[in-house]
Parts: sequence; C-alpha cells; structure tokens
Amino acid sequence: MEKKEADNRCSNERKNMNKNRQIATEFAADTWFEVRPRPPARLPAAQEAGLEQLKNQLLRERLEATEAPGCIVQLRRAAEDAAALAWVTAYPLLVFPVLFEEKADAAAFQAERQEQIRQRSLELLTI
Repeated sequence: MEKKEADNRCSNERKNMNKNRQIATEFAADTWFEVRPRPPARLPAAQEAGLEQLKNQLLRERLEATEAPGCIVQLRRAAEDAAALAWVTAYPLLVFPVLFEEKADAAAFQAERQEQIRQRSLELLTI
C-alpha cells in the first residue's frame, strides 16, 4: 500500500514539474564594446632566422628519409603550416619540431592514402 502511494506521489510530482509556468524576466540594456586585435609580437631577428633554419633542417631530413616522391609538396606545406602555428606561440623554437612531426606524419599518411586510391582507380579503369 505504501509503495502505491509513493508511486502516485512521484507521478503527481512529475506532472506538476512539467506544467508551464510564467516566469518574469528582465533583460539589461545591450552593452557594446569594440575589440581590436593586438598585432603579434615580433620575434627578434635571431629567433626568426633560427626558426627558418630549424624548419629547413627538419624538412631536409624528412625529405631525405621519404621514399615517395609524391609527398614532397605535402611535406613542404606541412613545414610551412607548422612554422606558422609555432610562430604565434611564446616559444616557437620549442614548439615547431613537434608540430612539424605531427603535420608531416599526417601529410605522409594522406599522400599514401591518395596513392592507394589512385591505384584502385587505375585498376577499375583498366577493367
């Protein structure tokens, strides 16, 4: 008997919760402000040169280790993307190698995938 009463109470509570209720709302006046982006801080010339040297060195090493000539363009793009992302960080020379490795791996995977698709497409066309 107690369980049935408890179930009825829960049922009534759920019904009451789902009723539409009018709630008075007030909104403050809109506040507008202007956002001006700050230009990125210029790195000292030595850091700029160091980042460029590091990019060229890591790219050269990766290109020498790459067997597929088809992914050269993708690797160059990965190096440029990683340098651009590293450039806006506080420590670009520390961040760049990891970013380049991630982007170069993704570029190599994409180039391999494109080659597989191209091979399958050629097989389908020769049938």
